[in-house]
Parts: sequence; structure tokens; C-alpha cells
Amino acid sequence: MIRDYSAFKKVSQAFTAYWDDFRTITVMADISLDVHDAYTLTDGHLDLPVEVKENSKMGKKRLVTLYVSDEYVPGNDYFLIHSSGESSLVFTGKVVRTEAFDDRYYYDGELGALLTETGTIFRVWAPTATEVIVNIYNQSFQKRIELPMLKQDRGVFECSSTEGEGTLYTYSVYVNGEWRETIDPYAKAATSNCKFGMVVNTANTNPENWDPMAKPSLEKPSDTIIYELHVRDFSSQAKSGLQNKGKYKAFTEEPPEKNGIPSGLNYIKWLGVTHVELLPIQDFGSVDEMKPEPSYNWGYDPIHYFVPEGSYSLNSHEPYTRIREVKEMIASFHRKGLRVIMDVVFNHVYQLHASNLEKIVPGYFFRFDQGGKPSNGTGVGNDTASERKMMRKLIIDSVVYWAKEFGVDGFRFDLMGIHDKETMNDVRYALDCIDPTILLFGEGWHMNTILPDHRKAMISHASEMPRIGFFNDHYRDSVKGKLFDTRSNGFATGNFSVKEEVKKCIMGSVEDYFITASQSINYVECHDNHTLWDRLNRSHPDVNEEVKKQMHRLATAITLLSQGIPFIHAGQEFFRTKNGVEDSYKSPDKINRFDWQRMRAVQENVKYVKGLIAIRKHFKAFRMAEVHDLKRITFLDSPGPLLAYRIDQDETNETMIVIHNGGFHSDVIDIGHGEKWILAEGDLAGVEPIRKTSDKVLTIAPFNTIVLMTND
Repeated sequence: MIRDYSAFKKVSQAFTAYWDDFRTITVMADISLDVHDAYTLTDGHLDLPVEVKENSKMGKKRLVTLYVSDEYVPGNDYFLIHSSGESSLVFTGKVVRTEAFDDRYYYDGELGALLTETGTIFRVWAPTATEVIVNIYNQSFQKRIELPMLKQDRGVFECSSTEGEGTLYTYSVYVNGEWRETIDPYAKAATSNCKFGMVVNTANTNPENWDPMAKPSLEKPSDTIIYELHVRDFSSQAKSGLQNKGKYKAFTEEPPEKNGIPSGLNYIKWLGVTHVELLPIQDFGSVDEMKPEPSYNWGYDPIHYFVPEGSYSLNSHEPYTRIREVKEMIASFHRKGLRVIMDVVFNHVYQLHASNLEKIVPGYFFRFDQGGKPSNGTGVGNDTASERKMMRKLIIDSVVYWAKEFGVDGFRFDLMGIHDKETMNDVRYALDCIDPTILLFGEGWHMNTILPDHRKAMISHASEMPRIGFFNDHYRDSVKGKLFDTRSNGFATGNFSVKEEVKKCIMGSVEDYFITASQSINYVECHDNHTLWDRLNRSHPDVNEEVKKQMHRLATAITLLSQGIPFIHAGQEFFRTKNGVEDSYKSPDKINRFDWQRMRAVQENVKYVKGLIAIRKHFKAFRMAEVHDLKRITFLDSPGPLLAYRIDQDETNETMIVIHNGGFHSDVIDIGHGEKWILAEGDLAGVEPIRKTSDKVLTIAPFNTIVLMTND
């Protein structure tokens, strides 16, 4: 047990003290405390000499810097005693955020509850802890036994036990003078709301014939078409035709067709996309798993990085159920020829001080400013510190676990600009070692976090992060209008003055940002902000509905026919609306649900989008990536609102011609002599030609796209 420090006060009213590096203690003292009087440092056995190096006034406080002749040993309790008799525990401070701390205590081994033939090895990284205990609970959540852990090298605590599969456990960590109980950050299974971890044999969570590597093929990233979807939204509508509403299980159902269009997951397969991106399914904190309704959340408030979210499970109380259901869901996607992308949120946690990471190693896993306040580039109160080796390890270990154990085919990093480039490149390498076809991309925005700009994983550094994709906000703003000005217009919504910018976007923005076009994630709508339909209702309140539908179709057509990776928000194909709600992250199901009735009511537009997807998948001309291939694209002379280009093929004699009209009036364009087949025009699109034309001059309707093929 810990040593008896009853003679010393753990918290002084006169001063507080922190280890800021291995030989420096910073003291924040009351101005009345005489700085010239002596301080004594003790570890309970020896008194260690200290020397006052600096002192300065800060309002009613005095900042004192002490130099210690002996190096700080993390995990030992030190007390600073002033000659006045005041005493205080010396807390761990900035020392945990030094490079020296990382170098000395980085641990590259396996962490968590490791099942063996004779029991379980519990292993946790807690270098600043004095003691760690494994608490073993029974199935009624009553503590059954406490197992002391032994401190190993590099700050790891370990305990070998005879406890086996199904054991419920937590850790109690004695750090900074207090006991803190928390779930294991590396627990792979947990009870409701992640209160208790559980020792798991993941083989016993596998569905029948489970093979996480049995997945649809993907030749190259530019073959990808992403469909972004929230698990609960997909099945929550009363008339969805799905029984397991809001649950993982809904994706395993086989509902019948309705009005000639498939239902459930078969609908997404029928639409033709290649990847479904699921909003966060790692455990998050804003929905009570024991009573998920009526609460709703997108899930960008992570609690745990290795355990699936329980509110989407039929039984959140039983730890194995949610794991098995996620595997069944992914297997169902794979059987339908669809790959699965996880939206992962490593940039922050739900609540910093409640986080298991902060409880176990205070101050290490997060960024803090010089004054000790949490960095808040994320805007939610905390930023994780990916540049620190054990946070980087946690990110990589989690992603690798989901890729190997669940067969996940891609990862979308939320607020990726918070992270550092080295971490993201290391994630890319780790995934390549598993399966090079696994996609990796994220939001490369410039975030105001405590990390030098040159280290941030932002879009301006794309050339230093090969084979990692970025949401292309320049594309979004050029095609539909500036995000934060809903009265602003882009090319597809009547502002053809941005035509030259859109040309660059159609080329995959390789001139501006990227090494290859496949780094560009092209989109005009996602879960964030207004849906495109709701934005059009704000930007064009006086335009009739049919014209707005044409604008909507044009924006989607440009997205699907540009070089790069197209990204479609679920429901974009049927003019999805959230009733004008801009940020629906916690709005009720009636706002967020996937509207199956609306989809069938405007199925002509759904079939148009399906046709454009088929064109993209059939013709390699729309799926180029390398700069030398992009030279096959030639932009044609065209009047103001028209944007036209041709793509000459090397492998076949087929040449594709695409014409977009971003104006309110019909216009004409000279496309040259020769016989051509029209594949898309008006609200029709598909691989089968709509009609043949030999016209040299074509008329393009307002806010319309024409796609032609010729063998000339």
C-alpha cells in the first residue's frame, strides 16, 4: 500500500506545486509566503535539496521555479514543505508533456485484458501512478476482489490472474494523491455505457462463417463512391419496412421491394455506390445505452475507442452482443458488394476530466496551453495530443483493431487537422500492412490547436501525406456556394463566375492541393450543416421548386463526374431535407430519419443519380487519378454559363464529352462533327444511350448536364 504521509497536507492553502520537467518544480504561492525561506522536498524516505532559480509576481500570486538535484521518478509521491510548515503534494505537471517523458516511458507492447490459457493478464500504462489495482466485479456489479498490479518497465502496471473470459473489471489508479476508478482504455468489451470492461475472447463474437478479410475488391481508390449514413437514421422511420429500427441488425434484414425499388440495404446496393461510411459507431457518451430513446446524437462525443456503441444494439447490457451485431452488419455489407468506412473521432473526448485517459495519466493525452488550460481547437473543450507517442499508439492500435477484428475497409478522421502529419502517415502505414486498399481520409481543416501549423495534418500539407484523402472544401464552395454564407452561390446554383475554379475541381484539384486526384474527396452535402435542398431553400427562396431540383441535380452530377472520390450524403439522391435544421446532431428522429417515402415519391431523381453512378463505374475516364492521365482532359470553348470538357481514352476508342450548364437559360455549344451517343440529359442518365445524335451544335437546358460518348 501507499506510504503514510499523514504528517503532510496534500493540498496547501498557501501554494501548489507541479513537476514541469524531471528536475524542475513550479510553485504557485501566495504572495505573503516568504520566497527567501527554505523549501524542502521529500519522497518519504529522503529529503532532496532544492534551489530557487526564479521567482516573479503574478497578481496576488508568486511564481517560483525550483531546481531539484535528483531527477523526478514518476510514480513516487513527493511533498514540498515550506519552512512556515505549509506542505503540499507535488502534482505531475508539464513533465508528462515533455519529449524526455515520451522517450523514457513509451511502451510498444500490447495493453488491455489479455486472455491466456490459465487466466488473464491485465496490463495498463500508468507511469505517474503510485499504485494500480484491478477491481473484479460479479455479474450483479458488486466488487468481488481487488488484485494489486506490479509496476514494470516504462510505466506499465501488470497483473497475472486466474480470472477468465467474461470477467468484469475496472482499474483503480492512485495518482496525484487520490484514487480514481475507471474502465480500461484498451477494454475490447464493456457493459452498458462502458461502466465496466469485460475480458473477451473475440473468437466467440464471430458470426457463422465470419472472415473479416472476405470483402469486395477495390482496384484503386478513385474507383470509390462513398455514401454517408447514420446507423439509426437508416431504419428509424415508421414506414421504413425494417423491423430492427435504429439498430445494427436493420442492415441484415431482407425486406421486399416496394414500388419497384428495393428496400433496406438492397436499396444502397441497387443505387450502385461502392462504400458506405457510417457515422461514429465507437462508443459515445451523449445517448444513454440503457434508454436510447428519445435521445439522439450523431456520436461525435467518444467515450471508448475499442468498443462499439451500445445504443444501436438489441442488448447493450450483454457485452458480446454489440460486437457480434457489428460483425453481422459488416458481413451483410460485404455480401452485398459494399465496403464499410468508419467515421472515427480521435481528436477529442466527450468530457476531459471524466475520460479514462485523463484519470489514468493526468495531463498526458491532451493538449494544454502555457497557462495549463486545455487547448480547444475542436470547439468542444479539449484536444487530444496525437503527437505524443502513447496517444499516437492508441489511435493506431484502435484503427488496426477495427480493421483486423471487424473487417473495416476505410476510416474517415473527424477534424483530422487537429492531428499531426506523422501520426496520420503512421496510420496509413499500419493499414497498408493489413490491406493497402483500406481507405484513409479526413477533414483537413486548419484548427486553432496548440500544435505548430507545420505539423498539422491539414489540406495544405496533402503533398506530405500521400495516399491520405481530404474533404475538398474548395470543391464544395465552388460548386454550391460558400458554406458559412447561405446566400452565396456556386456554379451549380447560378454563379458561373467561379467556372475556372470548378474546372480545377473537376481535375481533382491537383494544381492546388493534391499529388493525385484520389486525395480529393468531392462533395456538396454531408451530415454537417444544411442539406443541399435546405440550403437551396435559403439561397433561392423565390425560385420555384422545379428549378431548385435542377440545381440540386446539377451539383450532384458535377460531384459524380469529377476526378477524385465522390461523396454522397444519404438521401441526397432524393433531395433530403431536415426541415431547415442546420446542425441536427441532437435533433429528434423526425428531423434526421432517412425518409423512405420521400425517396419513392421522387424516384425519377433517384434513378437519375443511380444512372450517373453507373456511368462513372462503367467508364474509366471518370476514375483517373494520376497527373499524367489527367492530361487526357481538354476543356472546350464554351459561353459563360457552360462548362464543357472531353476525356480521350487510351485503352479504348471511346471519348467522353461532358457539358454542364450553370445558368438560368438554355444555351448552345459546338461539340464538333461526328456521331455521338447521349448517356445523360435532363433527368435521365445511364450506361445505355438515351439517344443518338449527329448534331454539331447542342442546346443545353438550364442547370443541366449532358454526357456523350463517341468512338471518333
